[in-house]
Amino acid sequence: MNAALDTTPLAGDNPLLDFSGLPRFDAIKPEHVAPAIDALLARSRAVVASLEAPMQHVSWSNFIEPLENSTEQLGRAWGVVGHLNAVQDSPELRAAYNENQPKITEFWTALAQNIALFDKYKALRNGPDFASFSAARQRIIDNAVRDFRLGGADLPEDQKARFAEIQEQHAALSTRFSENVLDATNDYALLIEDPAELAGLPDDVIKAARATAGQDGKPGFKFTLHFPSYFPVLQLADNRALRETIYRANATKASELGAKPNWDNTQIIADLLKLRAEEAQLLGYRNFAEVSLVPKMAQTPQQVIEFLQDLAQRARPFAEQDLAELRAFAQQELGLETLEAWDIAYASEKLREQRYAFSEQEVKQYFPEPKVIAGLFRLAQMLFGIEIKPDSAPVWHPDVQFFRIEKDGQLVGQFYLDLHARSGKRGGAWMDDARGRRRQDGKLQTPVAYLTCNFSGPVGDRPALLTHDDVITLFHEFGHGLHHMLTQVDEIGVSGISGVEWDAVELPSQFMENFCWKWDVLEHMTAHADTGAALPRALFEKMTAAKNFQSGLQTLRQVEFSLFDMLLHSEHDAYGSRSVQDVLNAVRDKFSVLLPPAFNRFQNSFSHIFAGGYAAGYYSYKWAEVLSADAYGAFEENGDALQTETGRKFQAEILAVGGSRPALESFKAFRGREPTIDALLRHSGMAS
Repeated sequence: MNAALDTTPLAGDNPLLDFSGLPRFDAIKPEHVAPAIDALLARSRAVVASLEAPMQHVSWSNFIEPLENSTEQLGRAWGVVGHLNAVQDSPELRAAYNENQPKITEFWTALAQNIALFDKYKALRNGPDFASFSAARQRIIDNAVRDFRLGGADLPEDQKARFAEIQEQHAALSTRFSENVLDATNDYALLIEDPAELAGLPDDVIKAARATAGQDGKPGFKFTLHFPSYFPVLQLADNRALRETIYRANATKASELGAKPNWDNTQIIADLLKLRAEEAQLLGYRNFAEVSLVPKMAQTPQQVIEFLQDLAQRARPFAEQDLAELRAFAQQELGLETLEAWDIAYASEKLREQRYAFSEQEVKQYFPEPKVIAGLFRLAQMLFGIEIKPDSAPVWHPDVQFFRIEKDGQLVGQFYLDLHARSGKRGGAWMDDARGRRRQDGKLQTPVAYLTCNFSGPVGDRPALLTHDDVITLFHEFGHGLHHMLTQVDEIGVSGISGVEWDAVELPSQFMENFCWKWDVLEHMTAHADTGAALPRALFEKMTAAKNFQSGLQTLRQVEFSLFDMLLHSEHDAYGSRSVQDVLNAVRDKFSVLLPPAFNRFQNSFSHIFAGGYAAGYYSYKWAEVLSADAYGAFEENGDALQTETGRKFQAEILAVGGSRPALESFKAFRGREPTIDALLRHSGMAS
């Protein structure tokens, strides 16, 4: 049999090699990883070897399809391993992941540098068949030619070897960075014995802390660095010393000031920046930011910097006013002569309560998790003409739920929902794809997504309660999921989120956040945890009035992170004497109004840019927020945020097309013009 066309099932009963349906999470064990990855790599290498041979005529069916078939299964299997490593960390799984990651990196790097394959893609691009290909297939070929160049395919052989070493070292360091953050987070425990020290904390937080201590067989109350545990302390605890203790622990984790020297990410950051600088130099770019922007909407680092500086200039007067008000309130009402970093969240919540006569804790009682999920599904069904139903599948933890999406009675996608924080689970919230949509031999493979958050779980017999910020986060990740699952593109390379420019990929997610502020959405997704009563309209009005509370400070905070990232990858000399901390300090001195204490080591757990895909790309959140706010403006202009006609158009022009055309073209097809910043400023309360 021609190896290039060999997609027959691999032998054995290894669940990672079973692609007949959904991942068999109930059967996958760490010992399955190496044999499965080795088998898939061997088959993929055989396919690649056969495709390297000279061909009389290169076509989609004899070249791209067999390559996609092989690498898609390898990517799916490794995606399952990576997902489990993020949500169910164990020493055995971590060892298996770290053992096999270098093999995976080596394969993809070699593939990206394979000159024979590169030549065939160029032959397709320049050949007579290209004009007859669909727009999606043309885009896949164009992207591949671009990615071969970014992968070092044009480099001399000796430089290719060094480029491959860089990729392997980079992958290992990024993984180690993430592990250090997770280990430092999991290791920390603050045990409080005297309940009097917990004044100000709500009952559900205290009960959760007691339960956490009880799991360790200890009396008292245990607080950790998982967000649902530590943030209520910062925001609500009257005990200032307690707030300072947990702030300091969180601000120094994975640093030289943290608990264990072997979890310090300082050197890892320095090494990553050197590797990125060297990669850029090998590829002929001046810095890594230029490399990062090649496949994005933004054209140059300077364009991004100017965008962020303009946003900072617009936000600064509002941020200065926010801070002046907060300092005056803290001094006059709370007796805090100096406002320290560990006082910010606490004083802000007290000010919000006084000004708007409600607390986040009061609001939280109206958002039991099951009711929120039902309301979210109702909105998506109304906007996009879909049905979302409970479904069954093997899962990795009892908390995980599974659902299916149907349209006109046909399955279009499925997703896992893993919402609660727990030990061994990476912090934050994210969407990832378990598999993408593709049509092959007349059969449709429907997309499957993972939606992961870190909310507080249920306590006792009460359901899990979400803050309104949690609700916004859930809507955000679900927007990513809809982008992946509602695609109508049948070519896997550009279906769903695949092939979408990184600085546009946040458009659907941030777009969905807007509906968290609509009364006719919220009234259907609230029920008081004790009484079952819906959110009172008067309380909603107070929430709306407070929507842009401290929006100036929040905007400057995001600009600070984004500029730090961009300047670090465009202007910082990774081999010079100036430290990463120096870069961050310079950004803060110039653009921030609220400076953290000198011991703060935020960068040491900034996983987005050091262990995720956001290096020289963190600006994407604000860049895409311009697009998402403007897109939502179409609903506002039509007078009804739940207008189904506009929803169907958003689905058709944004969600359905995935990466099959440039994001700007998709935006203009929906909006009828290029985006403007006006809607973002208006939604943030910063319009002039």
